[in-house]
Order: sequence, then structure tokens, then C-alpha cells
Amino acid sequence: MEYDVVIVGAGPAGLSAAIRLKQLAAEGGNEVSVCVLEKGSEVGAHILSGAVMDPVAMNELFPDWQALGAPLHTEVTEDRFLFLTESKAYRTPDWMLPACFRNHGNYVISLGNVVRWLGQRAEALGVEIFPGFAAAEVLYNDDGSVKGVATGDMGVDRAGRQTADFQAGMELHAKYTLFAEGARGHLGKQLTRKFDLDRGRDPQTYAIGIKELWEIDPARHQPGLVIHTAGWP
Repeated sequence: MEYDVVIVGAGPAGLSAAIRLKQLAAEGGNEVSVCVLEKGSEVGAHILSGAVMDPVAMNELFPDWQALGAPLHTEVTEDRFLFLTESKAYRTPDWMLPACFRNHGNYVISLGNVVRWLGQRAEALGVEIFPGFAAAEVLYNDDGSVKGVATGDMGVDRAGRQTADFQAGMELHAKYTLFAEGARGHLGKQLTRKFDLDRGRDPQTYAIGIKELWEIDPARHQPGLVIHTAGWP
């Protein structure tokens, strides 16, 4: 399958790029074919984060995002910073909070819902999105440049045997291939090694994020409250 642009990963970066490409093409009176591959069963299936979002990028991508129904509903009303001990919490006075802990004008969001909405907007602009298809390998031209990607075979059992649902992987060729897999994408690591992209660069550092869902008394819920903590444990 031939496209102008193939994008690997239907997260915020991949979908925003797809949308902007279509917008720029329309502004110039041109046609550009854009395809997005997503390994999750649906757009947003692998986006777990709850987050505080600065809407500046949304303002640039869709100045009328509120009229379009973007799922940014809860504006931040208050920031609190608590230092925890094993049994108590000490609140830092608001005037001591640095700018990075002040979220005035930002929104509390489900990033999965925002990504699903971006997927809908991308498809409305003519972007082809293929959920459930993981990019398995990078394809190269004879000169060593990236030609596109190939998806993995589907319908294969644990022993590698084809089942009745077998479907061979497909090749997607593009003039430009954009890798938006996330921080530790397996294709990104291959490209880093092949093109020596980390030579002379500081090594990347990573952290493990843990998401907890709490069920609380609705009377204690304060929409728009953002709590930052440090200290124990």
C-alpha cells in the first residue's frame, strides 16, 4: 500500500501530525494521503494517563475546539502541594509554589478520551487509521533510507502456527514515515542503532509511572483540584 505519509502510533503526537498534514494540504489546495497504524484494538486503548493539559497546542490545531466538542471540560481551579510523612501531610503555602506547579488555565483530562476525539477529527479530514495493526519491522530502500513499515502477521498461535484466522502482514510504503511509538518503541530502538542517532547525545532516562484509580465519597470530590505530593514513602 502506497501513501505520502505513514505514521506509526495513534497517540497525541501521531494524530496531531496527521491532522496538521491534512490541514496544510487543504490550505495549499493539495491532496496528501496519510495513514496511521495503531497497535491497540482502538485509538486510545493504550493511552492510560489522566493528566493536566495545557490547551495551547489544541488552540493551534483547532482554534474552535470547544465548539467541536473536545473533551476538555474541567478547568483547574486550585493547586495544592503537600509534603507527606507516614501519618501527616503538610501543605506548602501557595505563594511558595514555583510556576511549574501552577495550572491556571489548564484542564484536568482523560488523555485516552482526548486521543479518541483526535482520531475522530483525523478521520473526518480523510486520514486512514488502522487500529489493531502493529508495525513489526522497518522497510528500507536500496540506498538505506526508510521505505515504510510492515505489519505483523495476525492469526498465529503461540507456537507460530497459522490458525484459521491467519492474515498475512502488509507492507506500507511512504515518501515519509513518522515514528510516534512512544518513549521505548521497538522500531525506534532499531532506528537509533542503525543510524547511530544517539552518538554524542546524553542517554535517555526513563521512569516507571503507576496509575491508581480511587473511589471516594462524592462529597469530598472537588472538580478542578490538582494535588501535588512529595516525601513519604
